[in-house]
Formats: sequence, C-alpha cells, structure tokens
Amino acid sequence: MKDIKTPLLAMLSVGLVGTWIYHLYDKTQYASQRKEIYIKDSTAVAEAVQDSLQQLYARSMQHLDRQLDSTRTGADSLRFTLETKLAEINRLRSEINSILKNRGASQSDLLAARQKINELQGLVEDMKGQKMSLEEEKLQLNETMTRLNGEINGLQDHVRKLGDENKVLSDKMNLASLFVASEIKLSPVTVKNDKEVETAQSRKTSKFVISFTVQNNLTDYDGTDVFIIITQPDGKVLTPDVWESATPMTTHSGDRKNYTRKIRFEYSKGEAKQMTFSINADAYQNGAYSLQLYHKGYKIGQTSKTLY
Repeated sequence: MKDIKTPLLAMLSVGLVGTWIYHLYDKTQYASQRKEIYIKDSTAVAEAVQDSLQQLYARSMQHLDRQLDSTRTGADSLRFTLETKLAEINRLRSEINSILKNRGASQSDLLAARQKINELQGLVEDMKGQKMSLEEEKLQLNETMTRLNGEINGLQDHVRKLGDENKVLSDKMNLASLFVASEIKLSPVTVKNDKEVETAQSRKTSKFVISFTVQNNLTDYDGTDVFIIITQPDGKVLTPDVWESATPMTTHSGDRKNYTRKIRFEYSKGEAKQMTFSINADAYQNGAYSLQLYHKGYKIGQTSKTLY
C-alpha cells in the first residue's frame, strides 16, 4: 500500500507543477500581447494628434500671414500717404517762405502765397484722421501759418503803402517832367494886303494862329507829343483834319478827348522851345473859343478868345 501511494503522489506533484507552468506561460503571453496592442494604439493616437496639431498650426500661420500682409499693406499705404502729404507740406512751406523773403513781392505774389497757405491748411485738416500722431506738427504749422498770415497782412499793408508812395512819386516825376507852357496865344487873323492882321470879328477871320512856349529842366525827349484842343462856341472840338485826330487822346485820369492837332518834336532839357502853327476852319462862329494844351495826359496850359 505504501508502495502504491508514493508513485501517485509523485504523479500528482508533476501534474500540479505542469499546471502552474502552463498557467504562468499563458499569463506571460497575454501580458505581452496586451502590451503590444497598447503600444500600437498609443502610437496611432500620438500620430493623429501630431497631424491635427500640424494642420492647426498651418492654418494659424496662413491666417497670421494674411493678417500680417494686410497690416503691412495698410501700414505701407498709410506711410506713403503721410510721406506724400508731408512732402507736399514742406514744398508749400518752402514756396511760401521764398515769396515772403522777397521784399519786392507784388500783390499777385502775395495772393499766391495766401492760396498756398490755404492749401497748407487743407493738408493739415486732411491729416486729422491719420493714426500717426501729428499734433505737435499741427501746432507748429498753425503757429507758422498764424505768423505767415500776420507777415502777409503786414506785407500787403507795406505793398499798399509803397504803391501809394510810388504813385505819389510817379505823379511827382510825371509832373516834374511835364512842360511848363507860357506865352499861350490863340489869334484869329485876317489877311489884308498880303499881311496877316489879328481880328476879333468872326466874319473876317480866315484862320487861327496858335503859339506857345514849352520848357522843363528835368528831361530830354527824343520825341514827345503836345496835344492842342480848340473848343468852338457850340461846344464841339475844332477838327479840321479828321484823319489826324481820328483817335482820341487819353488823359492821366483815363478820360478820352478829341483833339485839334498833335505836335511831335524833340526836346533838350532846359530849352525854351517856341511853337507856332495855324489852323483853318470851314466857318468861324460868334462866341468864345477855348484853347487847351496837353502833355503826357496832363493839361499844361489854356487860353481863350472871343469872336463877335
């Protein structure tokens, strides 16, 4: 009995050991397979997440590039606009200063300067909406424009004053260069025994003899004109030669006057030049005849004669 029990125990021990060995082997294989599956799944998930992140990054970069391009374009456009306007402002300032530095500026120059200042003000107003701060520049420009306006007003007053002074001086120079007429005579004459005899009777008058002397001590003339106007008793100007007096003379005040005769001659300053000539008429009226002499638009002398 003892001999049978010993082999049975040995076989049972071998069976138990084999069972445990199989169980351990199977558990090891299962653990290895589960680990492999888990590793494979984790890699796929990581790769998927990486792909998603790359796509998101690419989309973000594209959007950012578009924003940067838009911002860069806007900034370039704004910078170009500002640079253009600032260049225009500097040009206008330079032109205005150039005009104001010219002490001989005319009224048209000052008007042009004022128009440029208005353009300058318009440019400054246009730049109010720009994002770049121009407040300091605007203040300087406003101060400059206030100063320039004051200078222009002062220059305009100065130009007006100079204009008035120049006009007065010009009038004085014109007056100084005028002839002084003297010994002015309007003589109605009749011819008797081949001799000219002065008369006061209209029916006996055959012509007028005009004589006068002119002189000035300031100016030489290569050629200058003296206009003679004889006004008849009926108020009409005596014009024996209508072709000679077809174009009226103009006085210094702008009036247009018909004239009887124009005499042109050379003159040396200081000379007492005597002029004598005669005028014929178709008929002679009873009443007062008026003789006026004009030089450079100014009346330099007059006389009258009455016929009966």
